Amino acid sequence: MPATPFTALACPLDGAPLQRHGGSLRCADGHCFDLAAQGYVNLLPVQNKRSRDPGDSKEMVAARRRFLEAGHYAPIAAAVARTVFEGAAPGQTLACLDAGCGEGYYLRQLSAAAVVEARTLALAGLDISKWAVQAAAKRDLQDARSRAGADPSTAWIVGSNAGLPVLPATLDRVLCMFGFPVYPEFARVLRPGGELLQVDAGPDHLRELREVIYPALKPERPASRAAPPGFEHLASDTLRFQIHVDGAAQIADLLAMTPHLYRASAEGRARAAALVALTMTVDVRLARYRRQPG
Repeated sequence: MPATPFTALACPLDGAPLQRHGGSLRCADGHCFDLAAQGYVNLLPVQNKRSRDPGDSKEMVAARRRFLEAGHYAPIAAAVARTVFEGAAPGQTLACLDAGCGEGYYLRQLSAAAVVEARTLALAGLDISKWAVQAAAKRDLQDARSRAGADPSTAWIVGSNAGLPVLPATLDRVLCMFGFPVYPEFARVLRPGGELLQVDAGPDHLRELREVIYPALKPERPASRAAPPGFEHLASDTLRFQIHVDGAAQIADLLAMTPHLYRASAEGRARAAALVALTMTVDVRLARYRRQPG
């Protein structure tokens, strides 16, 4: 079995274990969270929201889905899968959370790699954007139904990295892909010896696009290799490759899934909209940290 249900969810109100009861999740104190028709659950209390509709918009999620499903970032997904499996004992079930999962691309690729490698995973994807989680869960449900009616095994959760609805010391891996790391929370949910894999943009990431939309590029700050509190640094690698994007629509999708959409001026966005093709450098850092005991 390449996948097994994720069972480490915690009530966001009191931290107690959540158990499945029909179409809902409940804790011992009676707090109840209904599963949506698409199969995800909202574990983001309204008092913890900073806006009415936090995270990526429906349009941004759709743009990211189109761009990633075109395969442009497949080498990143492959490198992440190799790192997740590295050091795991044969036959070990790995409980893994993607903290900031977006529309689920990297977890889907990880799940596919687990089948090839005969690895067993218990997967959860969490994002503060309900649109992202909804898209991820809907795609997962469609894929499961295409496999002779199998049930999805990945848990899809609307939630925040600032207060992960996950039981303490239950995870083997946490992924933070171009996201917002909250190291105390990551340390809390990882078992001692569990690992955090953090993927961030490098200094040359999408340089060619940034040169189009900005008058000048700001100098990059040196990347720190210091481990966050509670972790030890295991390794850092750089992944660089070229992608060629054809068509104004795909370039627009790429811009829409990055912070540059809001940072660029109207003139910069107009210059990007005039492009019909662009070859770009993908430059990302993959840092691996181990949760220390205690």
